[in-house]
Amino acid sequence: MIRIGRYHTTKEMDSLRIKNHRTWYRYSEKVGGDAITFLQHFCGKSFPEAVEYLLVFHGRTRDSPAAQPEHQRPTASEEFSKPFKLPAAHGDQRRVFAYLRKRGIASQVIRSFIADGLLYEDAQHHNCVFVGYDETGKAVFANQRGTYDQGGNSFKGDVPGSDKSIGFRLPYDSDSDTVFVFEAPIDLMSYCTLHRSLRGNAVALCCLHDGALATYLREHPRLRHIELCLDNDRWGQAAAKQLQETYSAKGFTVSRQLPPQGKDWNEYLQKRTPERGR
Repeated sequence: MIRIGRYHTTKEMDSLRIKNHRTWYRYSEKVGGDAITFLQHFCGKSFPEAVEYLLVFHGRTRDSPAAQPEHQRPTASEEFSKPFKLPAAHGDQRRVFAYLRKRGIASQVIRSFIADGLLYEDAQHHNCVFVGYDETGKAVFANQRGTYDQGGNSFKGDVPGSDKSIGFRLPYDSDSDTVFVFEAPIDLMSYCTLHRSLRGNAVALCCLHDGALATYLREHPRLRHIELCLDNDRWGQAAAKQLQETYSAKGFTVSRQLPPQGKDWNEYLQKRTPERGR
């Protein structure tokens, strides 16, 4: 299990969100429910089998009273379908700028993302807020990344109500027929630092579900080549293989690009000499 903000997920199914150990929702399938439906959906159990399993797991008997009446429990749709609202912005971007520079991102790249409204610092926690816009230019998605690392890890997660079918993305560039696909916005920014010519046609899925890529391709039918720049780990490359097979079958030319070193593009960027990242 992996904690993402207020939710939990798993490495194997990163489009899965579990809240308060009670309700779950899987964005890639648009299904959700409670612990019983979880066992039915993922373990193939019947309703009686799932109930029996949970009773035994919690050391209860079949006739034990329920801890909370069923009608009082929030449904999965109520838990996860909150209205989207961007966090309030801080008066400046100093902590975000300093954090991303520490991660090796070029100053020019950071400034351009801020100027384009793709990135800002939130007022309450000083997180990096990466904003995703739909085809009409409306902000419908936001992914947050903490600027305080603890043991190499920092807070990260989507703003409640975010549209995962949009994700985080750069504007469309009609001069190119290629779209670059990353797992995280910081990896996208790292790639932009390494390849300054990349100014559009890039998507950060903020998971391994391809909903944001599918939307981008549907909105821009002239794109015919997909460059998968996912993490160089077991899960990233398993997803890359599946995406390559899926989109090749749809007529796209699909290739995979791995960082020369490290698990992802930011790790590779940080392994390079500091002068090259400026």
